Amino acid sequence: MQETQTKKKHHFHMPSAFTILFLIIILIAILTWIIPAGTYETDKAGNIISGTYKAVTNKPQGIWDVFMAPVIGMVGDKKTDGAISVSLFILVIGGFLGVVNKTNALNEGIGSIVRRYKGREKQLIPILMLLFALGGSTYGMGEETIAFYPLLIPVMMGVGFDSIVAVAIALVGSQVGCLASTVNPFATGVASQTLNISPGDGLVSRVILLIIMITISIIYVYHYASVIEKDPTKSLVYNQRAEDEKHFW
Repeated sequence: MQETQTKKKHHFHMPSAFTILFLIIILIAILTWIIPAGTYETDKAGNIISGTYKAVTNKPQGIWDVFMAPVIGMVGDKKTDGAISVSLFILVIGGFLGVVNKTNALNEGIGSIVRRYKGREKQLIPILMLLFALGGSTYGMGEETIAFYPLLIPVMMGVGFDSIVAVAIALVGSQVGCLASTVNPFATGVASQTLNISPGDGLVSRVILLIIMITISIIYVYHYASVIEKDPTKSLVYNQRAEDEKHFW
């Protein structure tokens, strides 16, 4: 009896973020040997002055420079400011989000609110949009909202709305929050560090922007839901309602 040997199929696995970043560093180091070096003159504000480009001596980066690049990027050197403060802040926030996701606290919280407002689903629109906006504004909530679509779509369709209302609650709410990014470390924090200003600068303006944008968004989604509630045929996805009901119910 002959044993058949099965060949293992090798599937492509997406490299980690660290691997990709390290490959980019290697690529940039190689380019320093190829691309001619040059510089521009700048004014007092740091803006480049047009027509002042001049070639300078190349400084090709070697193997040691490749390995030291992440270190210098973190702690800095005489020519470069380190990003250790922002990196540690993002590390702490990332750890917090990891705990939240691992414990499923956010999903359970949203689910609890949905269950509490059973029979009053229309009131969920402003409440949930506010919560998602806070998530977007504080830590850049975005792809995390995907997990809520299977929860919100059946609820909203069950009371006469459509799938767009459900998606808009999570997507529009979170992205309006990201647009304002009051204290979002992944947007405002990094940008503030780059500009050497405090993350608190302009906070009042961002809060005002958040209030204005979330108010407009809630009114828009609420109005659309009201129209669909009165006449389902006015839904933008009315032609696929039966398919959506079959898929989510």
